[in-house]
Amino acid sequence: ALEGTPEQVLAGVEASQLRGRGGAGFPAGRKWRAVASQPAGEKYVVANADEGDAGAYIDRYLMEDDPHALIEGMVLAGYAGGASKGYIYVRLEYPLANTVLRAAIAEARAAGWLGPRIGGKDFAFDLEVYTGHGSYVCGEETSLLRSIEGKRPEVMARPPYPTERGLFDQPTLLNNVETLVNVPWIVTHGGEAYAALGFSKSRGTKALSLNSLFNRPGLYEVEFGVTVRHIVEEIGGGLRGGGKL
Repeated sequence: ALEGTPEQVLAGVEASQLRGRGGAGFPAGRKWRAVASQPAGEKYVVANADEGDAGAYIDRYLMEDDPHALIEGMVLAGYAGGASKGYIYVRLEYPLANTVLRAAIAEARAAGWLGPRIGGKDFAFDLEVYTGHGSYVCGEETSLLRSIEGKRPEVMARPPYPTERGLFDQPTLLNNVETLVNVPWIVTHGGEAYAALGFSKSRGTKALSLNSLFNRPGLYEVEFGVTVRHIVEEIGGGLRGGGKL
């Protein structure tokens, strides 16, 4: 990506039709473009790793098993949007992910992929892990940003949106972990290749968390467009104890 321009990375994310995986499904490219179009100056990239859905451990396992995918996604976001600093907001209940991420950030910094001249280019970006305090409301983006600022985590009225006035009143690109982890693949293979996967306005793939009620619990990645029956019966092996839906 650093051999090309920030605009090329931005165009690839737009072409991929990637949508936010945090639940709202907002087009990621539109959000990235909004941050990139803000005047040059201090900007931030924030990863929301405060997943609070009961039984869902998608972001947790992505961070624990492949932390560098998240780091790379955030570096690419910083490059595309003109940001020089990033924060990963990890919920208090994820101590292992917290430890793994901090070690991975140190590795990336030592290898020259975080810091003042990334890849020998005139591009600076660094990352910091921020540990939450156990507040469920911080899964909402504006309260999450207030928490990083050391303020009471309360939902803020919008507009202005974080893309204009977010963290420390500066333009901020905020995506959840799963969204950002898709970006390195998109940049490597092209936005069109990602958009070729999926269904209707939902392109690409989705990680699913199947809990202990299934015969085959675990994390699975599927293309959008598969049926719920396929997920429950084929992937999950049906419900334990012969349970029927």
